[in-house]
Amino acid sequence: MFLEIVTPEKTLFSEEIKYVQVPGSKGKFGVLKDHAPLISTLEEGEVIIINENDEEKIIDINGGVIEILKNNIIILLKM
Repeated sequence: MFLEIVTPEKTLFSEEIKYVQVPGSKGKFGVLKDHAPLISTLEEGEVIIINENDEEKIIDINGGVIEILKNNIIILLKM
């Protein structure tokens, strides 16, 4: 699956991943390969990413929107 995390100014992350956990407006949720299509708002918190080498990366966010469609994930962050 491919994850992109972007702001209005730049791309913060763009890579193939195994898993991502995000702070949804109704609570944290995770995304694995072949997840159902989804659009959701995000709250302030941590985005936890597991890449294809099982390495973890954490990005703090102030909220935004996530779109999941056909193993492509885009997170649009608010500034």
